[in-house]
Formats: sequence, structure tokens, C-alpha cells
Amino acid sequence: MRPIPKLKLLPVSEYVGVNRDDPIRFYSWPVYGRLYQKRVEYCLAELTGGAKVLEIGFGSGVAFLNLHEKYSDIHGLDLTADVQKVSAFFLERGIATHLQNGSILQMPYENNSFDAVLLISILEHLQPEDQDQAFDEIFRVLKPGGQVIYGVPVDSTAMEFLFRLLGYDIHKHHFSSEQQVAQAARKGLVEKRIVSMNGPLGLPRNIYQVGHFIKPAFESAG
Repeated sequence: MRPIPKLKLLPVSEYVGVNRDDPIRFYSWPVYGRLYQKRVEYCLAELTGGAKVLEIGFGSGVAFLNLHEKYSDIHGLDLTADVQKVSAFFLERGIATHLQNGSILQMPYENNSFDAVLLISILEHLQPEDQDQAFDEIFRVLKPGGQVIYGVPVDSTAMEFLFRLLGYDIHKHHFSSEQQVAQAARKGLVEKRIVSMNGPLGLPRNIYQVGHFIKPAFESAG
């Protein structure tokens, strides 16, 4: 695995454009804050850089400062974020972004558009039957040879316990397991690696997984 970068986190109170359910509020908490930051860092570590990157489910844009160091053109798609507020927030800090509201299941981008697609804690919220369509769309918008980096929590008692401490029943929010996500990814993409992330306070090692997949440079003739 590549060296883990440090997340360039601004003061949590400064972030704008998201509703009260956005996890940015957890980033400054003891223990949990480090866990939330670490999952982003593990995903960022897999990105190799290029011209255009798309983050699906960008929320407050917590990864944008790091993405700006690797990509010249940052795009984002999110169901609920206030794209004007988030875009203006980062433009004031010297980072131009191209943000839209929309769904991963029908993305408003042309074929072969991006060098990388990033999804941090997004795919587990889809129903298992929607995973294939999501990855079909990811495949479509990726350039040949482009990479998909996703992070998903592991469906385990340890992760369920962590979310219960936050007041969440994980099963009311997460519908697809890490195995179902990886299975859908393998149908059209080439697996480079899947990385497991340690939990805090001695919890089991595999509480979060980062998948690194590549779109084949040449499509088969069938």
C-alpha cells in the first residue's frame, strides 16, 4: 500500500453546504474523529493523480484540499449538498471545483471523462440490486486505464457497535455489505487490491475496507 497521507482538515466549524446528517461534525470528536479522518486518508493513499477526478458523495468537500494536490480538475456529484455554497467555500481558498447534484445511478457526465472516481462511504447506502447499475455508470464515465477508489465499512459486530455508540442502527442506513460491493466492482473492473483498515481502541483489524479497481485500458472484443 502507498504511504498514507495526512488529511488536510480545516476547522470543522468552517465547512458549509451540508445538512445535519453529514458526518463532518464527527471529525473533531475524540476517537471517532480520527476514525473518520483515517478512512479518507486510506482512500486518498490509493489515488495516483492525473487531470480529472470525480468524487461521488463529496458532502462538505473534506477531501478537496488533498485532491487539489493530485488533480488539476475536481468534479463532484452529491444528492443533497448545496453545490453553490461548497463551491464558493473552496473557491475562496483557491480551489476551483465543478459540483453538481445528482445520483450515481444516472450520472450527468460523458463517457470516458475521468482519470479517477472516488467514493468514500457511499456504496453501502445503495441496495444490493443497485450495485451493478452504479458500477456500470462508474465504468462508463472512467477513462480507459482509470481507477476507482471506494471505501466501505465492513458489515461486522464491531462496526455495528461503533455506530450504536453514535446513536445509529447501522442496518437502517447501510444496505450493501463490503462483499456485495466488491462483487459488483469485479464484474467490469480489474481488482488491484482491497485494503483493510484498523479500528480504534483495540477493535478488530478489519472494520473498513478500501477497494482499488481499474478500468481495462482495452475492452475485450467479446
